[in-house]
Amino acid sequence: MMMIFLLAAATLASEDLTCIGAGLLVRRGDLHWSVAIAGCFVGIYVGDLGLWLAGRMLGERAMRWKWIARRVSQERLSRLSEWFDQHTARSIFAARFFPGMRLPLYVAAGALGSKGGRFALWSLVAGLIWTPALVVLAAMMGESFAAPARNVLGAGWLSLLLSAVGLLVLIRAVTQMTTPIGRARIIARISRLWRWEFWPTWIFYPPVGLWIGWLCIRWRGFTKITAANPGIAHGGFVGESKSQIMSALGKGAHVSPTIFIPAGNLLERLDQLQHHGWGWPIILKPDVGQRGAGVKLARSIEEARQYLAENDAAIIAQPYHAGPFEAGIFYYRLPDQLSGHIFSITDKQFPVLTGDGYATVEELIWRDKRFRMQARTFLARHEMDRDRVLAAGETFRLAVAGNHCQGTLFRDGAHLMTPALERAIDRVAQEFEGFYFGRFDVRYTSIERFKAGEEFTVIELNGVTSESTNIYDPSWSLIRAYRTLFQQWSILFRIGAMNRQRGQHGSSTLALARDILRYYRGNRAAALAD
Repeated sequence: MMMIFLLAAATLASEDLTCIGAGLLVRRGDLHWSVAIAGCFVGIYVGDLGLWLAGRMLGERAMRWKWIARRVSQERLSRLSEWFDQHTARSIFAARFFPGMRLPLYVAAGALGSKGGRFALWSLVAGLIWTPALVVLAAMMGESFAAPARNVLGAGWLSLLLSAVGLLVLIRAVTQMTTPIGRARIIARISRLWRWEFWPTWIFYPPVGLWIGWLCIRWRGFTKITAANPGIAHGGFVGESKSQIMSALGKGAHVSPTIFIPAGNLLERLDQLQHHGWGWPIILKPDVGQRGAGVKLARSIEEARQYLAENDAAIIAQPYHAGPFEAGIFYYRLPDQLSGHIFSITDKQFPVLTGDGYATVEELIWRDKRFRMQARTFLARHEMDRDRVLAAGETFRLAVAGNHCQGTLFRDGAHLMTPALERAIDRVAQEFEGFYFGRFDVRYTSIERFKAGEEFTVIELNGVTSESTNIYDPSWSLIRAYRTLFQQWSILFRIGAMNRQRGQHGSSTLALARDILRYYRGNRAAALAD
């Protein structure tokens, strides 16, 4: 009886791992199969009823739990609950066989009033099928995992745990392979091994960090880089104000009009927005933010009101430039030179789905070899449209912000480089007193006019932490990307050191560290980019 209780309690931590572990114990002869199945089933069934009951007792508060909110929006939970009532048996079996569905679906079913009797019946049936199947499968297959672990670690609990984890990974992989979306998820995960443009920062940046360390030794200090742009706080390393930067660029023909909307009363902020006379749509984004986070294309006053209600920090607003083209132009000027140079151009290509009349937005995203790599970003952003079926030939734009981590494809734009464009960008840059190094994000309507240095609009300017984003071109090798970043950082340190010699002190280590901590601890924009 005690073993049944212990197994039941263990399922609260991990149902599948407990069932697999119990099956391995049956295989070793340490546990009778009836005890293993009974203990796991009791824990699983009680857990299912507990999730439904938690949803029923806590109501909508339960759906705001962080674990649930990060994975499924309230709108989708509402739709899932309606579908749950109509297809109770199917949904319970689907949740049982596909990891990640059970907790949000069962809690939502309770919170939104799904029928408790039907839930209890079908979760009982699903548990009676799933639990013996998993325990018996683990007992039959477990030896192939247990033997290698036992040879290395002995017959103790560590080898048992390692065997259970290995078998769990295999079972989940096989389960996911039964659906097209599941197969796409697995392919996307595996593809990240060689598609380095999607590597997380902590994997990609260590070589760059080592190079920066060498530059710090060579130029005798890290904070020299903050002197590279004396006209921007900390040179644009952290916490810089977009509105102040756009203001410093002036009101030339190539600079987007920008208004600053401070934190404060919602009605006052809306009034300030409406009285500028731009018309809709407009772009709203945090005054302090990075990597396209919080950018919103507001198509109406209602959408603007919702955005302002959800983002109470200071923001900026700009008239929407429809493009259709956008580029990132990386610029630098040595302080002892009269004119600057374009270091690189990134040609940005926005992600667009094309419908076939049958597939949903979610299915089309997972079908695409590139879009599936950032499916979580796209699906969270377009939560309300994920089940929408696009007509044959109908297009659906997945992103508005020209940022790689928000889903935009970056290509090397060397073909756009011309002397005329370089002169035009240099004129814009030199309107900003104290700017020598950074990246302009620009939109334009005609490739030929853009190459002629005409009819482009600067929508944003970033400082010393800018990247030469052409490195994310999928055709580039990893070595070429690192070589470009090393060259970029070398130029930055050189400019910072030259400005120091000219009397620009930059930031102190203490001031820079304080503002970095303040920025990352503060309220950063939570809204997903369009």
